[in-house]
Parts: sequence; C-alpha cells; structure tokens
Amino acid sequence: MATNNPYQSYQTNAMQTASPGELTLMLYNGCLKFIAQAKKAIEDKDIEARNTNLLKAQKIIQELMVTLNMEYEVAKSMMTMYDYIYRRLVEANIKSDMSILEEVEGYVKEFRDTWKQVIQINRQRQYAQGGQA
Repeated sequence: MATNNPYQSYQTNAMQTASPGELTLMLYNGCLKFIAQAKKAIEDKDIEARNTNLLKAQKIIQELMVTLNMEYEVAKSMMTMYDYIYRRLVEANIKSDMSILEEVEGYVKEFRDTWKQVIQINRQRQYAQGGQA
C-alpha cells in the first residue's frame, strides 16, 4: 500500500534497509522517545497518553528481550536489566511516577550510547578490512 506521507515513506525505507545493529539502535531511540512523551503526559496529567506511551516503551523492551542471543553471557546480564526496566515501566505507569521514568531513561540511554559505540567500532573494522564483513 502506497503512502502519501514522505516522512512515513522515509521511515519505512530506513527500517527495511537498516542492519540489525541499526534496528536495535532505532528501538532504543524509540523507547527513549516514548518515555519522554510519557513524562510529558505525567506533567500534563494526561493519563491516556501516559499509558499509551509507556505501553509502547514496554513493547520495545519486550522486543529487545526476544532478540537477545542467550548463548552469550552478556545477553544473560542484558536480559536481567531489560526485565528490570520492563517491570519499572509497568510500575511507573501504575504510580504515575516521574522518578522511576528518569531512572529507566538513564539505563536506556546507557544501552543506546554503548550500542552506538559498538556500531562505530564494527564500521571502523569493516573499513580497515577493505569493506569486507
């Protein structure tokens, strides 16, 4: 189905052509966006927007959990953190608690920033090897 919205077309194309690493980065950024929108909704006392955005953030964390390769030890540690973040998002939604969202936002930013570094290191290695993966 064609879309007349150029931004939507760009986003769809970006997702379809992104590497798995870039998709993970998009998930982190999306989670942070929804947390920020939920924080604004709490300030505005908009219960529906808070709930909607926190449910979206929770779904992203669930997706990140599903994509972990549990053969690696680091994945087990990440799973523990993702589980914690997920439970805290649920709690923040129930309690409309801004401090919980700020805590979780910090963790997601750390994951995102670390992931950005991983992508950059991998790109540098690829270029150093003459573009071979």
